[in-house]
Amino acid sequence: MQEPQVTPELIAAHGLKPDEYDSILQIIGRTPSFTELGIFSAMWNEHCSYKSSKKWLRTLPVDGPQVICGPGENAGVVDIGDGQAVVFKMESHNHPSYIEPHQGAATGVGGILRDVFTMGARPIAAMDALSFGRPAHPKTPHLVKGVVEGIGAYGNAFGVPNVGGEVRFHASYDGNCLVNAFAAGLADADKIFYSAASGVGMPVVYLGAKTGRDGVGGATMASAEFDDTIEDKRPTVQVGDPFTEKCLLEACLELMASGSVISIQDMGAAGLTCSAVEMGDKGGLGIKLILDHVPQRETNMTAYEMMLSESQERMLMVLKPDMESVARAIFAKWDLDFAIVGETIPEDRFLILHRDQVMADLPLSKLASSAPEYDRPWVETPAAAPAPALPAIAPLDALRALIGSPNHAHKAWVWEQYDTQVGADTIRRPGMGAGVVRVHGTRKALAFTSDVTPRYVMANPYEGGKQAVAEAYRNLTAVGALPLATTDNLNFGNPEKPEIMGQLVGAIKGIGEACRALDFPIVSGNVSLYNETDGKGILPTPTIGGVGLIADLDDLIAGLPSTGDLALVIGTTHGHLDQSALALEAFGIEAGDAPHVDLAAERKHGEFLRANRARLASATDLSDGGLALAAFEMAEAAALGVTLDSADIAQLFGEDQARYLVACTPDAAKALMQAATAAGVPVAPVGRFGGDTVTFGTDSAPLAGLSQLYRTAFAAAIGGDIPDHA
Repeated sequence: MQEPQVTPELIAAHGLKPDEYDSILQIIGRTPSFTELGIFSAMWNEHCSYKSSKKWLRTLPVDGPQVICGPGENAGVVDIGDGQAVVFKMESHNHPSYIEPHQGAATGVGGILRDVFTMGARPIAAMDALSFGRPAHPKTPHLVKGVVEGIGAYGNAFGVPNVGGEVRFHASYDGNCLVNAFAAGLADADKIFYSAASGVGMPVVYLGAKTGRDGVGGATMASAEFDDTIEDKRPTVQVGDPFTEKCLLEACLELMASGSVISIQDMGAAGLTCSAVEMGDKGGLGIKLILDHVPQRETNMTAYEMMLSESQERMLMVLKPDMESVARAIFAKWDLDFAIVGETIPEDRFLILHRDQVMADLPLSKLASSAPEYDRPWVETPAAAPAPALPAIAPLDALRALIGSPNHAHKAWVWEQYDTQVGADTIRRPGMGAGVVRVHGTRKALAFTSDVTPRYVMANPYEGGKQAVAEAYRNLTAVGALPLATTDNLNFGNPEKPEIMGQLVGAIKGIGEACRALDFPIVSGNVSLYNETDGKGILPTPTIGGVGLIADLDDLIAGLPSTGDLALVIGTTHGHLDQSALALEAFGIEAGDAPHVDLAAERKHGEFLRANRARLASATDLSDGGLALAAFEMAEAAALGVTLDSADIAQLFGEDQARYLVACTPDAAKALMQAATAAGVPVAPVGRFGGDTVTFGTDSAPLAGLSQLYRTAFAAAIGGDIPDHA
């Protein structure tokens, strides 16, 4: 089949700017073939090259004594002691999930799981951070139901517990939802597998499912804005098969244990192209591929289609030649394809052959490490104008505004569609704070959380970036975990707009400062740009995924308050209501500055809580909705009433940072306050748990009615059925 002629229209359709195409001409000294154009397009788009963000990503802290492998590999690797490591990453599948929510979200889960087990780790936990448009928008209920169904269908069938995440709604996501998928796995610290090829003449082996036409051009599509042609992009969404992926996991781990693997790489974005180029480039080698040997599930596939297909459940490996028969037998046992499709070569060359024709012959290093890098113009986000004073509101009416909103209502409708217990090591399920999973066969556990407050980042990218890291740190601390490291998923609009680029730069600066101050390095991540539709961008949403270690299960804080327990706040409340959840949900006001994040206080208060965890029956961080929402959630989970002494709206709903709400017996509370005085940490009693009413000052209402609102508002907002056991 003759390839199309390369024209200016075709170049533009591949997302390449005229100056980028001119660079291609200079690199290869001729007009590229159609397949070569597709390869350059895939490797030079934002999704694969990070060309707009690389300069700023390099400023992030990525090292620490606990870090085994930082950014640059499929996932980050962190030491958890006893010769064990946790491997984790977060990545976006935003555009595919908006176009086809079930498969887009499902394959997002599948892709992030492969990123983890290609490093030699067995997945033990997943999370998903989801952002949708207004519930009243005609497309939102369809997207919510499809995305949640897709996440559950893939994760449940694969067999990984979903232990946390977040769900938000805002008009800025009406035309561009966000689906950020996280996965973590366990591996032996001395048996981590990397992607750099080594050795000349080594076999390049294709593993897993067959290649089809699904997902062709997916990486390029993920690096473009949406417009009214969105439905035409449906064929670029991949189709996943979790049962095949489960087999692929077991086959890969068995293969790794056999000693057959030199290097291995997941076939994710840009499929065969990206995996082969990255393996060769990291190893300083060239790659020769013979596409006739690629297992195909469709007839008459072209070189272009095979190189750019994003069919799921596939891996690429460089194999020890003398282990071919062992490796082949393993994959035959698991009923998966195993095909030698090429070899490593000494030249800096990416050579693609198909039907005895050279379809591409390119300098490999120019596709990856020499991809374009931009220092895009940016403008600092201007200081926010002062917010208007909020109208008067009764304390419990304010609470109802929050718990009656899908943003802050109980999320059982979401997570009860996920298997949260598979593997039998889940200690703390979704629903309140960080999820916790036991390290199987040990007394250790790992805690997982994902956090960001996009309206803060919009108002003040620097403080908002700091806050996202600080909230992740607090969520891990609140279950008794020592925060170890983070992964980030930086979701922004069009970086070619200086104001959007300014949001990205400001957020990265804030994230970096917080990670350094809290010894909480970034070890992996993803950047998702061009999240816009018809020129309207999303709220800047730099999601932070945090992982913490509980060295002994005795250190876990996972209880609930009991009748007679006192409620105490660690930290200082000033009553910051600008950009607060109350302002948005009760009055539709998004104005003013983000709360200031005192990183020294964050660290000091977190260390104090962990040092005094034995005195605490229950703990949670204070963030959206402040003290009032946190106290209600803690009490409602225990089926108890709660009384807070204050009726002051700012004291109740202010969103000052570096604060925790804890519950403990009166004797423990006395000891805690004595310890706080000695440590110079502010701790104050604010109320007590018990009874069957919720009382703020003198404003009181039965817990039962508030609980009913809290547990039904999410489903009511999206028109979904309420789980029977919600």
